[in-house]
Amino acid sequence: MPWRETLSPVQMRRVGIVAPAASRDAVLVALAEAGTVELDLPHTPGDGAEELERTAHAAVTSGPVVGWVGWAPARELPALTTRLGDLGAAVVPLKRPRGVQPPTLLAPTRTPRLSRSLVQTYGTVPYADVDPSRLAGIAYVVMFGMMFGDVGHGALLVIAGLLLRSGRIARLAPLRRTWAFVVGAGALAMFFGLLYGEAFGPTGLVPVLWLDPLEDPIPLLIAALVIGAVLLAGAYVIGTINRVREGGWGYALYASSGVAGSALFLAVGLLVWGIVADIGPLTLAAVVLAAVALGLVFVGFYIDAGGGGAGVAQAVIEVVDTVIRLGSNVVSFMRLAAFGLTHAALLMVVWDGTTALWAPGWRAIAAVLLFLVGNLLTFALEALVAGIQALRLEYYELFSRIFTSEGRPFRPWAPKLPADAATESLAGTSHERGHP
Repeated sequence: MPWRETLSPVQMRRVGIVAPAASRDAVLVALAEAGTVELDLPHTPGDGAEELERTAHAAVTSGPVVGWVGWAPARELPALTTRLGDLGAAVVPLKRPRGVQPPTLLAPTRTPRLSRSLVQTYGTVPYADVDPSRLAGIAYVVMFGMMFGDVGHGALLVIAGLLLRSGRIARLAPLRRTWAFVVGAGALAMFFGLLYGEAFGPTGLVPVLWLDPLEDPIPLLIAALVIGAVLLAGAYVIGTINRVREGGWGYALYASSGVAGSALFLAVGLLVWGIVADIGPLTLAAVVLAAVALGLVFVGFYIDAGGGGAGVAQAVIEVVDTVIRLGSNVVSFMRLAAFGLTHAALLMVVWDGTTALWAPGWRAIAAVLLFLVGNLLTFALEALVAGIQALRLEYYELFSRIFTSEGRPFRPWAPKLPADAATESLAGTSHERGHP
């Protein structure tokens, strides 16, 4: 598989399918069996025989020749050409219509990736854009792990992922493809749990390797901001690449999610660095860079608004919104620390209650029950909250910069034809050619 197709949608070609009118039905059967061409036809419900008849009548006819137009993956054209050539038909490459976006087909993988589902749930990757599925998956498990940091709870997730992989629980079979994602999330939760010294709460089973979230919340909040800044920087880089691929450097230069937005984000980072480290020249350079970036952003919004006085007013509002949104997006990543603190606080309450109850006799049983039930409830609640919040951060803070439009999925023409339809079509072609 070409390396390009692991990072971007599969390369598409505009094609025409040309066939002798006598072989029309046989060619359509071959196209349906190949399932590699999206024909320019309105999609209407119906069974295979109805679709075959409808598509046959929709063909462009010119004397003894019929044809259809559509899209096909470039890598499938040699095999398709050979297959149709046996029926006297041909695949004709055509020029892509101006302003028409090809359909998106993402390259298949050896094992299904839930990270790709993260992107597809947000929207179809535009044909010209980079597919950020791998990076999206990594970002998700890192954010989840920071909010769900606990060695014990992370280990339970790892075990759950391995059980999903084994397929031993029939009811969970539909979720089997998520096993790697669950294991990854659990592993990162264990990693942050080691940093926090948390294992089913502050039980002392593992030492604190970095900080106790409840005793040192400020460094944790700063770490969340740093992680958020790194993720936003990655989103701006991918967004800039996408803007270049979509409209060239001229378009990317003025886009708020392209060069101009990236420069503004860099200027904010340099400004904070210069102020904190008391570096005057760096602060001055950051102010100049921010002014240039804001000017480019303003021009981009002004052009999009159509110019004129109304365009100036709209561009000013958009620039102010961009600055406010940039600040709120960075601060939004503080929830990585906030929900990590919540997780630690809930487990501390459970652990304090357990130790307070612990005593010989029935109180020991009550303490064990409190520990088990408290951990179970915290695990369920925090797993749900961390999962939702990580998804929210990806969609609103990251994907909103990576994508500015949505593509359309590749839908090959591949109706399920009755066996007799294929046999009759092929038999009819053979008789028309003079074969017995």
